[in-house]
Amino acid sequence: MFGFDPSFFSSLLQVIFIDLVLAGDNAVVIGLAAAGLASDLRRKAIMIGILAATVLRIGFALITTQLLSLGGGLLIAGGILLLWVCWKMYRELTVTEAEEEEATEALSNADYNADGSVAGRAPRKTLRQAVVQIIIADVSMSLDNVLAVAGAAQHHFEALVFGLALSVVLMGVAATFIARLLHRFHWIAWIGLLIILFVALRMTVEGLGAFVAIPEIPFIYTPHAAAAAAH
Repeated sequence: MFGFDPSFFSSLLQVIFIDLVLAGDNAVVIGLAAAGLASDLRRKAIMIGILAATVLRIGFALITTQLLSLGGGLLIAGGILLLWVCWKMYRELTVTEAEEEEATEALSNADYNADGSVAGRAPRKTLRQAVVQIIIADVSMSLDNVLAVAGAAQHHFEALVFGLALSVVLMGVAATFIARLLHRFHWIAWIGLLIILFVALRMTVEGLGAFVAIPEIPFIYTPHAAAAAAH
């Protein structure tokens, strides 16, 4: 009933990895924005950011999955957007150690580097400034997450539903823990970046396959599978 085959398990593993990496990535962005607040406002801003990201993921999931099912040009657009996501992720993965440490401290409200302050190096800002910055980032990153999960799930509806549900749970429950995990084991984020790059290339090539003849590319493109998805 659930289509337990090799391609389903492959899609499911990709979806889980993407969710882990992007939930942690989103949490770090929220932490960086909240780091400039006084300690009594920081937790409030982080909670607003996580709730906004959760709601946006659900909303984008309802829209994006329907659009991608139309195939062709929208698959190409989705693939190009994900390539942009890869570039953004690469830039975020190359932020300074101090900035990343500041974000994780803000998220956990803990002094990990034992310097006597929690996220103390960040410039001061108001709660309103932090919330606006967080919500703008959430809009972009929630769309990124939904696109990546939909692309990785391919045509396995169960993997798509599981991935979107997991994304919501991770943002609502475990975002801070995942951000700390990615800070400690940086290689996990780099593997996630490679998986999203693979998904972006596959989506783009599948979309192009609806307009021009493209030979089979192992693991990325199969002409008959693309034709079946278009109908």
